[in-house]
Amino acid sequence: MRFGVDEAGKGPVLGSMFAACVRGAPDALPDGVADSKQLSPGRREHLDGAIRATCEVGVAEIPVARIDGDEDMNTLTVAAHAAAIEAAIQAGDAGLCDAGDVSEARFARRVKTACGVNVDVAAAHGADESDPLVAAASVVAKVARDAHVERLAEDYGDVGSGYPSDPTTRAFLREYVDTHGDLPACARASWATAEDVLAAQAQSRLEEF
Repeated sequence: MRFGVDEAGKGPVLGSMFAACVRGAPDALPDGVADSKQLSPGRREHLDGAIRATCEVGVAEIPVARIDGDEDMNTLTVAAHAAAIEAAIQAGDAGLCDAGDVSEARFARRVKTACGVNVDVAAAHGADESDPLVAAASVVAKVARDAHVERLAEDYGDVGSGYPSDPTTRAFLREYVDTHGDLPACARASWATAEDVLAAQAQSRLEEF
């Protein structure tokens, strides 16, 4: 059986990264499956349920604490893809990952090595646009990431999308640090955006004296 893998949430300053593996026959996928970036949130939610009804699905989460650890993002992406694959496939399956490395072959090799199950793994850039199972995985991963951000909003208030370019996210970080003197637990402290917010707050306190 074939499978496809993709991740969501690699670049945000807030929250976890998620990877998803979708295992099944491409012609069993619901109509309208496409790269998640091309779909509205409501459409992604609908497709997520339909994909889960017709295919095997595995989802893996890489939390903030691990992202802020010693592993680089390529290694974390490999780990996420491998964990999602292990949660969905059977030995002997073959599939395609959306490449998380400039070298497609190296990424595929690293994911295969990280898997605890004997599978054939290939990788390609833009696979979420060209391969229906990888596109389905992109939908599932994005829905998981969006649900995670919604839970963060329940705990902290409006955090925006979590991406550094989002003014709502940046305002949330500034206001949280101004109030609490430190970053929220959901922030990736190793990201430049988080470091900049802390530096600005420290400078502001110096100027008060």
